[in-house]
Amino acid sequence: MSTDASSSTDKNIVDLTRKHRDKAAAKAVRTTRERLQSGNNATGAFAPEMLRMYLSSSLQGAAIMPVLVMLVGGVGAYLDLRPELYLWALLTLSVHALNIVLARKAIKSEITQTTVGKWRTALLVGQVAMGSCWAVFAWQDCSACDGNTYILYKGAVLLIVLSITAMANMLLRQAVLVGFLPTVLVLSLIAGTTRQPLDIGLTAMFTTAMVFFVYVTDRLYQNSLRLMSFQTEKDDLIAELEVANSMSDEARRRAEEANLAKSRFLASMSHELRTPLNAILGFSEVMATEVLGPLNNPLYKEYAGDIHRSGQHLLNLINEILDLSRIEAGKYELNEEAISLLELADDCIGMVQLRARAKNISITPHLEQQLPQVWADEKGMRQVILNLLSNAVKFTPQGGEISVKVGWTAGGGQYVSIRDNGPGIPEKEIPVVLSAFGQGSIAIKSAEQGTGLGLPIVQAILAKHGGDFKLKSKLREGTEVIAIMPASRVLQSLPAVAETQAIEPRKRQFA
Repeated sequence: MSTDASSSTDKNIVDLTRKHRDKAAAKAVRTTRERLQSGNNATGAFAPEMLRMYLSSSLQGAAIMPVLVMLVGGVGAYLDLRPELYLWALLTLSVHALNIVLARKAIKSEITQTTVGKWRTALLVGQVAMGSCWAVFAWQDCSACDGNTYILYKGAVLLIVLSITAMANMLLRQAVLVGFLPTVLVLSLIAGTTRQPLDIGLTAMFTTAMVFFVYVTDRLYQNSLRLMSFQTEKDDLIAELEVANSMSDEARRRAEEANLAKSRFLASMSHELRTPLNAILGFSEVMATEVLGPLNNPLYKEYAGDIHRSGQHLLNLINEILDLSRIEAGKYELNEEAISLLELADDCIGMVQLRARAKNISITPHLEQQLPQVWADEKGMRQVILNLLSNAVKFTPQGGEISVKVGWTAGGGQYVSIRDNGPGIPEKEIPVVLSAFGQGSIAIKSAEQGTGLGLPIVQAILAKHGGDFKLKSKLREGTEVIAIMPASRVLQSLPAVAETQAIEPRKRQFA
């Protein structure tokens, strides 16, 4: 069996395909969301990406630290001409160069879940080495400086370096802590040895600043991780929407193909079914009425009548299916003209009066007189009123009553209301009755079952006119159906023009 996608327009195949795809998509989305909603799993999943982002930002800002080191060394040499500062600057630049080489090597390699821990440890060791260089700077003293000038200079430099390092290493957790812990130890040792208030204050201030920056960088790291999680979830949801959109387009295309095939089938079958039906109806009517002579067996006459009634039922079914198909396909065109709902309702009452009398049903019209005409399709509106009246007669019991009203709506439109005192429709079955081929439980139990297309056709025709359809029913209290035409289709007659005095023609004057 081929595994390629079927090009069949069978809706069962489409439904099964969509169900299978929806199941796979739902499983993928559920797995992604479980990964994103778990904090530990999210940290492990995004660790390689966060490390790559850190390496990229470190390489982009690689020139900042050398400039700072040369500036610090130059100012320090100006304050105290000692070779130790030049050696410190050379050592710091060398360590920074090694860290840049390590970052370049790491970014060129493939960072995965298994190697991310190794690269992170190596980068932290580089930060410890860089922090040790700044600890060496903090250990130095200036014998040629006056007062506490060098201490203030050293404290300002360390705070600037701490802030720059904290912002540069925001995506590498614990880099600030392990990098400047040696500096804190050196400052604490100096403060404990000298016991000078300025040294103690510098140590306390730097330690507090380091703790603060550790907290800030950790919060920034968590926010970056959360933003990356949201970005990934957004990308997954966009992918899900694209898959659902493609599935919807494919299903819609197949549904359109199925609808086109249905329309072609109905168009061809209408001719193929109506041709033999005309012969069946004609010959069965001739036999039932004994036009060519009496039938020897009375049962034959009864059978001929049954054949004629069954043929009429089948013809009505075909006509209703074709009408509904044309409406759904947008091929139903309105032949609009000025018509009177009063006259249409009166004609339709006369057409169903014979069937109503056979069941001893009384039809009482309540027609509001002098209603203006409406701009509508006469054939369509006649079909609407006939369908509603036929349903009322069909489901009203012996000796029942039907009330037909035609009048104004509150919005300036016109309506046709048909109310009966039949068994009614349960509230939960009203959506079923209004759907195509839908029948309520009472209609199924009734001897006069229909096709279930009358009310959908009524709704579709009224929708083509811009109107509305309402069904109100309660069990054992009867049913009322209302067909509403909008005010825009009511043709209001213009008032007569009042007589006005004619304007006298202006006299011409000649020179």
